[in-house]
Amino acid sequence: MSPIAAVLLAKSVRTFCYGFLGILLPVYLAEHGMDARGVGLAVTCTLGGSAALTWAVRRPAERLGARAALGALALLSVLAAALLLVSEHPWVVVLAAMIGNVAVGTGETGPFLSIEQVVVARAVTGTRRTTVLSLYNLLGYAAGGLGAAIVGLTAPRALFAIFLAASVVQAVLYARLPAAVPAPRVPAGAGPSSALIRRLAALFALDSFAGGFVLQSLVAYFLHERYGLGLEALGQIFLGAQLVTAASLLLASRAARRFGLLNTMVVSHLVSNVFLVAIAAAPTAWVAVALLYARQLLSQMDVPTRQAYLMAVVEDHEREAAATTTTLWRTVAQAVSPSVTGWVMASVALAAPFVLGGGLKIVYDLMLWITFKDVKPRELT
Repeated sequence: MSPIAAVLLAKSVRTFCYGFLGILLPVYLAEHGMDARGVGLAVTCTLGGSAALTWAVRRPAERLGARAALGALALLSVLAAALLLVSEHPWVVVLAAMIGNVAVGTGETGPFLSIEQVVVARAVTGTRRTTVLSLYNLLGYAAGGLGAAIVGLTAPRALFAIFLAASVVQAVLYARLPAAVPAPRVPAGAGPSSALIRRLAALFALDSFAGGFVLQSLVAYFLHERYGLGLEALGQIFLGAQLVTAASLLLASRAARRFGLLNTMVVSHLVSNVFLVAIAAAPTAWVAVALLYARQLLSQMDVPTRQAYLMAVVEDHEREAAATTTTLWRTVAQAVSPSVTGWVMASVALAAPFVLGGGLKIVYDLMLWITFKDVKPRELT
């Protein structure tokens, strides 16, 4: 099995589980006694665990290769699934989500993503990279949508058992990767792209901080509390959202070839955030869902283009550093806002996070364009 095939299959298996866990866990915690503030704090803890794993995985990935790093992460997911099966205590559930790097948003962040995008970047030529990364993300969103569709069809313990089986499958797939990544030796000291990586990381952190106000888990909580939607309805809604997102990724590579990576990132993301802000004023559940779908149709086109741009503007030996640094900053920033969101929902207005998140994301889009409009990739993507 080729490294690309192993990574694509592992991504699909993992995000299938994230599709139902991201919806199930906040409702599950609420049913076990947590209020909005507790759910927000739980999401923050989950993202904090993801950030810690992202920081910890860089050196093993550089020294031992992707197979060892990803295999260890898969074994942690096995442990997380086991904890979910043996305990219903809310904070044991949160601990399991932390060590299992359970995604709480429509898009994945964390250590798996950091290492897998480097595997992809080294396995394909520059001209194909955006296309393969689009496929990588498309499979993730499609699998996540299918996972969301089953959330109301069976009991939580059955879903946790599926997560356990999927984690074992992931470990087996990673064992098929090459024993070592043929990466160039990393020179001592800061790389030539260190300043550029820091600027990108800072802007990506702003985007993720804003995104933390409207993570899938918190949007599911909003729809549940404001409109009274149950798990089955939420599962169908987020199935549609994931499939719309997956379809949009088919356009990302074509748009990037025509308009450029940065232009595609900024314009699609900016328009999507107008729809995001509008959700706050939706009078009915289905108006809110329609606006959510309009947002998802555009908002994730920047994901493969952002990944391809990052891999193309740094030297090959800096790719682990670029991927883990930007992902770490994104995850840490995203970890702060959910706990704030819980307080805002409870103390200001249930819909206020959509205005805060969308507004900050628009600021990010404008700053990204101003800062990087003259920075060109080192190779065609």
